[in-house]
Amino acid sequence: MAETVLSFVLRQLSTFLLEEGRLLGGLRQEVQFIRDELGHMRAFLREAEAKEEDTQPRLQEWIKQVREAAYDTEDILDEFVARFARHRATGFYGSVRRVFSSIKNLRARHRVASEIQSVKSRIKSISEGHQRYQSEYGISAQASNSLSAVNNTTWRYSRDDALLVEEAKLVGIDQPKKHLISQLLEGDDYQLKVVSVVGMGGLGKTTLVKKVHEDPDVRRHFPVRAWVTVSQTCDFQDLLKDLIRQLHKEGKKPVPQSIEFMATTELKAFIKDFLQQARRYAIVFDDVWDVEFWNTIKFALPESSHGNRVMLTTRRADVASASCIQSRRFVYRMEPLSPEDSWTLFCNKIFNEGNCPGHLMDVAKGIVDKCEGLPLAIIAISGLLASKDANRIEEWEMVRRSLGGELEGTGKLDRIKKILSLSYGDLPWHLKTCLLYTSIYPEDYEIGGYELINLWIAERFVGWREGMSSQDVAWGYLSELVNRSLIQVTRGFYEGLSYTCRIHDLFREVILLKSWEQNMVTVTTGQPTMWPSDKIRRLVVHSSSSNNTQHHQQRRNYCFDHLRSFITVGSMNSLPYKTLLSEVLGSSKLLKVLNLRGQETQEEVPNEIFDLFHLKHLGLYGTRVERVPKAIGKLQQLEFLDLGNTRVRDLPMELLKLKKLQVLKVYQQVDTSDIDCGYHGFKAPSNMGGLLALEILSYIDASSGSIIIKEIGKLTQLRGLYITKLRREDGKELCSSLANLTSLQRLSVASIGKGDDHEIIDLNHHHPSLSSSSSLFLRSLRLLILRGRLEKMPQWVARLHGLLRIDLDWSRLRGEEDPLESLQYLPNLGEINFCGSYQGEGLCFKAGGFLNLKWLHLKRMEGLRWMRVEEGALPRLQTLSLRQLPLLEELPMGIQHLSHLRWLILYEMSSQLREKLLENYKEESEEYRRIAHIPEILIGYYADDRKWRHRSLWAKKEKT
Repeated sequence: MAETVLSFVLRQLSTFLLEEGRLLGGLRQEVQFIRDELGHMRAFLREAEAKEEDTQPRLQEWIKQVREAAYDTEDILDEFVARFARHRATGFYGSVRRVFSSIKNLRARHRVASEIQSVKSRIKSISEGHQRYQSEYGISAQASNSLSAVNNTTWRYSRDDALLVEEAKLVGIDQPKKHLISQLLEGDDYQLKVVSVVGMGGLGKTTLVKKVHEDPDVRRHFPVRAWVTVSQTCDFQDLLKDLIRQLHKEGKKPVPQSIEFMATTELKAFIKDFLQQARRYAIVFDDVWDVEFWNTIKFALPESSHGNRVMLTTRRADVASASCIQSRRFVYRMEPLSPEDSWTLFCNKIFNEGNCPGHLMDVAKGIVDKCEGLPLAIIAISGLLASKDANRIEEWEMVRRSLGGELEGTGKLDRIKKILSLSYGDLPWHLKTCLLYTSIYPEDYEIGGYELINLWIAERFVGWREGMSSQDVAWGYLSELVNRSLIQVTRGFYEGLSYTCRIHDLFREVILLKSWEQNMVTVTTGQPTMWPSDKIRRLVVHSSSSNNTQHHQQRRNYCFDHLRSFITVGSMNSLPYKTLLSEVLGSSKLLKVLNLRGQETQEEVPNEIFDLFHLKHLGLYGTRVERVPKAIGKLQQLEFLDLGNTRVRDLPMELLKLKKLQVLKVYQQVDTSDIDCGYHGFKAPSNMGGLLALEILSYIDASSGSIIIKEIGKLTQLRGLYITKLRREDGKELCSSLANLTSLQRLSVASIGKGDDHEIIDLNHHHPSLSSSSSLFLRSLRLLILRGRLEKMPQWVARLHGLLRIDLDWSRLRGEEDPLESLQYLPNLGEINFCGSYQGEGLCFKAGGFLNLKWLHLKRMEGLRWMRVEEGALPRLQTLSLRQLPLLEELPMGIQHLSHLRWLILYEMSSQLREKLLENYKEESEEYRRIAHIPEILIGYYADDRKWRHRSLWAKKEKT
């Protein structure tokens, strides 16, 4: 982690020298020296940290010194900028102010120079230790990103253990095993088929694939077989030689001695020739970590006509997909064990008869829940509990309460920590930083994707890439962590982005420990605690009801002079919250992130905030703030301002001074009981178009007329625009402004009104940019939301070839204005949400239409009596949700054609349709035959207590 911190600080130093270097004067060379020396040590640190757990305390202390020196350098330079960068006025009076400030701050500049010299001396001393340890521990200066040989050996032993597990002891493996075997044995014999199994570490991928590979039917079908463990640190030549030895052993042939002297190319040619002459082969490549491995090994695998098969296990979705691109694609995503299978496995491992004693039931279930279906964790924790006295419930309670502590160095659960840490160790430094930052969230917390990436940006974790916004880069980081099975998506959004996500509980414990040890994030419940360092960098406060940070003990003295971020998660009690906030704002002059999300007792913006020169991120979502003071204009570095779900309706003119502002969110839900009613926005100050850095603007009240609409057209960097209370007569002006927004990806437009009373949205206007078939108008648009009445669909919607999702709310289109007509041939459209959008009696999905649609949601279309799906329409539809369609008495005609449909959701439908399904679903009726292929069918209705009730007709097809 010191290498991660160092890489982060080095990037900050380089940026500082580029942007603020002229302020340094004669100190510039000193800062450059510090940057260069830290840079020399970075590669050494990579391997030193990999060996940190196995080395002497002296090396661990040296690593800590490097980390602290890097942090201190950042502190000094931030203080320097806060003091001297404020006085940049121009003209005569500006010159006078600069001279006066120079005289006034002469002593301060001397102090900064002295501090930089002190850090320089420390760096020199640390550098001498670098040379000494490099020699003493045999660590090369050009170290790689790989883990140490010790860790790799441990991993090999763990994988060997997985291969020896008896099938009788496995739980939940039967169905996945049958599924994979059928993929291996079925299909034609004319092409190589690759089957990839992907999932996070500890799910049992190796164990599952080994049982498939050793199955008698598979052995008979594939007389030539081999198993190759790849891992992070494999030597490719040794791997090829191992594969040759296995193939010859299977064929009962002697291994040629000549392979010991062959080059890589010769070895691949040798394997290819051998396999071409052999009969059917099945080869497993276990634990593949990068795409490049597959791109290299595939040239040794012939595509003969024998129906050959290759299986891969990997933690990375991109590896799984890449291996299947040139063959018939099949990727099996391995899921955690179900709660039932987890409990069975746990009991089988601990209790002789598989039955848990009644007095241990509650605590045992709590421990199993913590494992979240991870077989590795269940087995390891079972082994730990086997040594405990089953008659002493307090011993079991102690394990449940301190699972994080058990991971922290006791050795009893060391195997879990090492295996989960491998995925962390494989990350580049910028993703390590982003992943460790997720430790700010409590256990089982559903993390908002937008919130997380905006915090990464504010913390300066997100690098610059040409042609991409910081938000695009940050989304790429999040997608990569999902791809590597380190973050789990809980709710997807359009374009595959993670709307909400979470961290596996045990992996979170690993992250929390690393973050705590490296003083990256300090988490507390708001009570006095023992901090990991006197210099707290980021302080996160969870509501006192959260169960977290059990590692920490009480401490009375607070010191926030070095604090960069203060974040609250969950609503806190008023008194301790206000006391802590007052102390933070009173002493934290270097604060860059202040996120007070959800603090309902916060009724105004504290005045101390406006003295925070470095503040980049101000989050007040869900507070009771009603007014933004004029002093907001002092926050010249502010990039992110979130006033969502507050009481703010107007913003002062001084907002226009925030030239770096990229994200501005000000809104409140119109009706908290009905999300379909939309949002209130804010009255924007005139000259809003001067905020040229804005990328996200949500929600701007357009009721004041065309002037503000024209100003929107000046915000050419906008990627997300949310407008409310648009007047009908301003539609043409809005189309003109939208033509200037060539980077716009998300657009939401709502007219004045509520529900059925919405005014008409008139966006059906001709514009010069629409004159050609290759129109540039909204070419980048991915999400379109129109909330209000439409006389007809805007003609340009049919040309939005990049559109991924469309929402139409309360549009009340007449029967002759079928909304499907203009949407059916959009090539990338994946999600449709209609709410009160159509007054016709029927909808027909025509053959050849909506080829990529996966989600279809229809709601509050009171006049809809019938639906028809022609064969060849909606071929990829996965979810069909029908809500509040009181006149729809029959299931959609042609629903049997939707072969990929996994979810059919019917809420508040006609009583005739509900009763028909509930009575006949078990019978071989016509209704049953049409929907029997759908795995999940839910019927919902309101009970007297006004809460949702669900009845699952088919939880799984096999159970019907």
